[in-house]
Amino acid sequence: MAGQRGRDVLIKLSDGQVPEAFDTLAGIRTSEFDLNQQPVDATSADSPQGWRELLAGAGVKSMRIRGRGLFKDSESDARMQAIFFAGDIQRWELVVPGLGRFIGAFQIAQLSYAGTHDGEATFSVELQSAGEVSFGASA
Repeated sequence: MAGQRGRDVLIKLSDGQVPEAFDTLAGIRTSEFDLNQQPVDATSADSPQGWRELLAGAGVKSMRIRGRGLFKDSESDARMQAIFFAGDIQRWELVVPGLGRFIGAFQIAQLSYAGTHDGEATFSVELQSAGEVSFGASA
């Protein structure tokens, strides 16, 4: 399998229109995303030899996206700040070339900025799912 360039990972924000389109806010240099499912223990006295049994499809699912990169422009920076300070839940799209697209409602859980005197300003963000997340594989 060929490697994928990290700089090709994009964070996009829904325009809220029908049909929905997504505007790129930032390219991510380093990224990490976690898909989680909390298991539901269904073990009982009837479980074979006391082995734990899990109830299929019953766990709470969540997704967390963490990334560090550059905003596309100052307008994109301002939009993300406004969403963060309002505590809004918005529809986002995470594009991972070679893998696919994750789309769903997320809230910004963390937003921070960094920079050096001789380099560009960077940001880091953490988005946490606030509803169903859909996935579409790359063709």
